[in-house]
Amino acid sequence: MSGGEALTIGLALLFALAAGLVGSFALMKRMLLASDVISHLALPGLGIAFLLKFEPIVGGAATLLLGTLLVWRLQKGTGLATDAAIGVVFAAALAIGAVITPSEDLVEALFGNFRPLSAMGFVLGLAGVLLVIASVLHYKDRLTLSLFAPELGAVTGINVDRLDLGFLLIFSLTVLIGLRFMGALLSSALIILPAATARRVTDRLSQFIAISMIVSAVSVGIGFLVSSVLFRRSTAGASTVGPTIVIVSAFLFACSLLRKRA
Repeated sequence: MSGGEALTIGLALLFALAAGLVGSFALMKRMLLASDVISHLALPGLGIAFLLKFEPIVGGAATLLLGTLLVWRLQKGTGLATDAAIGVVFAAALAIGAVITPSEDLVEALFGNFRPLSAMGFVLGLAGVLLVIASVLHYKDRLTLSLFAPELGAVTGINVDRLDLGFLLIFSLTVLIGLRFMGALLSSALIILPAATARRVTDRLSQFIAISMIVSAVSVGIGFLVSSVLFRRSTAGASTVGPTIVIVSAFLFACSLLRKRA
């Protein structure tokens, strides 16, 4: 394994921990499916970047940020639920992205790749992951209070609108980091599946968060190993890692269904 490949796997595992952490709160806020839609908001930016031959993540970040702010404004200004506001933006973003993305780059835009990272790419990705984890842990108590005791949260001075915007931005940053590995279609999978798996396993908040992070990291580790063994001679091997990780995560969720809830 080269140094670039080691950096890629290391960052992917760290991303998995961040995705599991964010996913646990997204599930409690009933916005897991929103992560799937938000990831598609990056597709027009990815398409423009591929078309104009500049860094895809930069293009994805631009439209993801604009889309997230638009969703927040729709939610705040019209009273729409988060899922409904995101759905308003989703269809147009997906259609525009599919139309403008060059056909030879569409697979990478949709499913990502695990090509070796540069040192700078790793540093930037690491900074993003650490920002996501630190932000969620910093706002953990306020997020929990606003979820389970909103009236008490209001009395204690929590600005719910600002907190919702902050979480949406953290949520979008997590999706953005995942675009490098999982693409626009799959980057949300490690937010959705591990959290759903953890919810099946425990009702205790601390255990729920920890299990979600562990399941996410295990999915990435096993998915990479399985893909490396099965597709190591395939030129498409890099693009099979993301789908394999999702299959492993879905399998772990299926296993959790076998557990009988008390």
